[in-house]
Amino acid sequence: MTDDLVASDEDIVAVTRLLGRVPQGRFAVVVRRPAGDPVVILNAPRMDDGTPMPTMLWLVDPDLSRQVGGIESSGGVRRIEALVDPVELEATHAEYARRRQALDTGGDGPTASGGVGGTRVGVKCLHAHLANYLAGARDPVGQLTAAELELGELVPEPPSRGRLSA
Repeated sequence: MTDDLVASDEDIVAVTRLLGRVPQGRFAVVVRRPAGDPVVILNAPRMDDGTPMPTMLWLVDPDLSRQVGGIESSGGVRRIEALVDPVELEATHAEYARRRQALDTGGDGPTASGGVGGTRVGVKCLHAHLANYLAGARDPVGQLTAAELELGELVPEPPSRGRLSA
């Protein structure tokens, strides 16, 4: 699967612009705007230097990131976490960790652990949950977050480019 994590030159330029720096590992765009702008990227489990990359799915769309930041800054993390069944949330974290581990096909040293946002329990980051949900995962936190946003049109990439099955 990590062989699919080959970004086009255009995607590298676009993601570099969105991040404000060159990505430090391989990635693929898994959700886009209709015009082709990246919304969510799927990162390789290790950066180019072998350091673990705990953020498997990364929300890079600036408009959605700002909207989610607004929800977080107004107490949205605790509010949304309180709405979600803890057993379902635990399953979301476990599935995220399993998918990331399946992508990690080698390398010495430590590996990333934890679930969405690097945690195994609770909610740490609505951005990470939204990216997970938009990439096709079953994520109740991401779903509730999405319901509060003006998403606009999004185009998921085909499964061969790393889109996660539900």
